[in-house]
Amino acid sequence: METQVILVDDNDNQIGIEEKIRAHQDGGKLHRAFSVFVFNDKGETMMQKRAPTKHSARNIWSNTCCSHPYPNEATITAARRRLKEEMGFDCDLKEAFHFTYKADVGQGLTEHEYDHVFFGFYGKDPKPDPREVSDWKWVGLRDLKKEIAKDPKKFSPWVVMSINRVIEAYEEMQ
Repeated sequence: METQVILVDDNDNQIGIEEKIRAHQDGGKLHRAFSVFVFNDKGETMMQKRAPTKHSARNIWSNTCCSHPYPNEATITAARRRLKEEMGFDCDLKEAFHFTYKADVGQGLTEHEYDHVFFGFYGKDPKPDPREVSDWKWVGLRDLKKEIAKDPKKFSPWVVMSINRVIEAYEEMQ
């Protein structure tokens, strides 16, 4: 069965359903997504290197996990489901903020997402699925911002575009 995504308007109101790849073609249709940033007790965030088999943004560093909710699935439920599927663990998540972005992610695909950003806390090593993740690491947010400034092409566009808001939201939580 085809994976479907939820098409939304600029206010995240559902306006339709589309097959995932089609939603990312022809300039990208705005759809609901989520990005999860998990932190440890040192204030570092868990980053993953996306597997070479991913449909977009292959072989680059990204946040702990990200994806799209299924139709009729709550976004936070989807975020926890994908965290377990991609990284092999679950933890409580809280929405930190949301933003909309549009970016060419290669292979003729465009991400045009209303992205809900969730924060969670976890202190152990993950057990990532190698079909989803080729590597992972803990990194401090300020160090991550420096790495992004030095070579943004090593990172997913949604991480590049959101890093300042991630730092701000994390510092507000402390």
